[in-house]
Amino acid sequence: MPTFHAHIPAQKFSSEEKRALADALNLALHEAMNTPMDDRFVIISEHKDDEFFIHPTFPGMKRSDKRIVVTVTFGTSRTVEQKRKLAELVTRYAVEKVGVSEDDISLMMYAIPLENMSFGGGKLVSDIDLSMPWVKKVRRSKLPCCLDRGSENDLKRTSRSFS
Repeated sequence: MPTFHAHIPAQKFSSEEKRALADALNLALHEAMNTPMDDRFVIISEHKDDEFFIHPTFPGMKRSDKRIVVTVTFGTSRTVEQKRKLAELVTRYAVEKVGVSEDDISLMMYAIPLENMSFGGGKLVSDIDLSMPWVKKVRRSKLPCCLDRGSENDLKRTSRSFS
């Protein structure tokens, strides 16, 4: 359940452009990380001039008045290659579908363990049986007694400390 949050300047984008941005983000995610097209969680927030401070040229950029900050949160199972592809495709599709420049797109990616996500229904993503081939599920019975489900890095660190 990767979730995008696009921060945009107020009254600079039409409704059609906002929908096109949501479509661009969703398509980039699908192609870069092989998610289903209906795994669509996109939030777009507008900010007034006194709430949105993005330098127009740092570092060596030429941002327009349609500059955008996009954050995306996803599970820790994503590879660096997938993240590179996502950055490339978010930029490409925003340029193609919304008409902004490459320099207008800033992207921050946050990876969190699946036990920190819920699709709803009061269940953690780590506790439901979804067909997600990129997710490596860990059975509780294989964990040391003092651990609940943790990220892959937590498990690697812990297994080294028990060796």
